[in-house]
Amino acid sequence: MTIVRVLSAIGVTLALAACTREAAPPTLQGYVEGDFLHIGPESAGRLTHLDVEKGDSVVAGAALFALDTRDETAALAQAEAERAAAASSLQDLLTGRRPEEIAVLESNLAEARAQQSAAEKAYTRNQALETRAVASAAVLDQARADLDAANARVDAATRNLDVARLPARPDAIEAARATLAAREAAVTAARTRLARRSVTAPAAGRINDILFRIGEMVPAGSPVLSLLPPENRHIVFFLPEPRRSAVQPGDRVAVSCDGCTTGLTATISRIAENAEFAPPVIYSTESRARLVWRVEAKPDAGASSLTPGQPVDVTLTSTAP
Repeated sequence: MTIVRVLSAIGVTLALAACTREAAPPTLQGYVEGDFLHIGPESAGRLTHLDVEKGDSVVAGAALFALDTRDETAALAQAEAERAAAASSLQDLLTGRRPEEIAVLESNLAEARAQQSAAEKAYTRNQALETRAVASAAVLDQARADLDAANARVDAATRNLDVARLPARPDAIEAARATLAAREAAVTAARTRLARRSVTAPAAGRINDILFRIGEMVPAGSPVLSLLPPENRHIVFFLPEPRRSAVQPGDRVAVSCDGCTTGLTATISRIAENAEFAPPVIYSTESRARLVWRVEAKPDAGASSLTPGQPVDVTLTSTAP
């Protein structure tokens, strides 16, 4: 009886130990991964300024680097000069002739009127002489012709002055306005191209790497540096098949690493749709045990300071089978 009781006690102890081990949250190996922002210029150019170094922390909008701006500065100056010329042409069309030109036309009109007055007097005098048979009909006819010519000159000078005081034709004004709008757009485009030669940080983060140095030519679209925002870090671990059904996006996991503070956590953001390390066939019980799913978890609070490549231990808070 004593031996039976001892064996029974041992069996109970082993069973309890097995249950304890089974109920303990599983710990999986993982690592930190980062989604880096690779920042480069939109157009090629020589690197003239580099405002950061590896490991620097930057805020959103901080200056990162700049390329040579001589061509873009010259293009902006040309665009602004063309805009000024277009604005001047439009203003000229809207205001009519210059004051100096108006003064000349007014003088021409005054001269024509003086000639008209002299012609009128000559005609009146010859008309009286012809009545008294002192002047011939031919002389009167010439005086009449001179008066008609003088009247015509006055009419022409008056019309020229009126036209000079008018703005240009509506279609010419609209064409000038369209030209000015095009020049305004060219200035805006030139300023944009110039501004884009200086690149700023699109988000706060830490400079991970610098790929070009001052004086080197940077091709269009080639990254000059890489930036890692804190929110772009995530923890990667692989979930065994027996526990796949018990873990879902939004679940919290505990995170630990060498030298890290205690109490770090992360929130599962993504679980891969497909398993890894096995072909897509009907799995046997033995093969299912070798399946794993890639899981990504966003670090919470203090865990956001973990660096890419750092190994971590991930403890599931669930006691899945």
